[in-house]
Amino acid sequence: MKSNILREKTFDFAVRIIKLYQYLTDTKKEFILSKQILKSGTSIGANYRESQNAESTPDFIHKLGISQKECDETMYWLELLHKTKYIDTRMFESIYQDAAEILKMIKSAILTTKKKRVNKS
Repeated sequence: MKSNILREKTFDFAVRIIKLYQYLTDTKKEFILSKQILKSGTSIGANYRESQNAESTPDFIHKLGISQKECDETMYWLELLHKTKYIDTRMFESIYQDAAEILKMIKSAILTTKKKRVNKS
């Protein structure tokens, strides 16, 4: 089976988000922000998976675009959780770095696909 780095990274990231959600609800008793980050953080990989079954190139780009937006939203929630001291700096930097890497990879995939489309025309 062919390796798909972005698929693996988004899945592993979703697992980290779920564990963060569990920590926030069980230990910090935080239920609002944790639900937001759970939704956006797991949606990144779900939308990436959808893009792999896109019906067309525009559909592929659209699904990746949603994944990109969800990743950026997740980074916002992480920043907010850090600033309000729900997560410490070590935890924040570790997971935020993963999110930033995923975001760069998604943006790159979108740009590459768009360039290929233009070159075919």
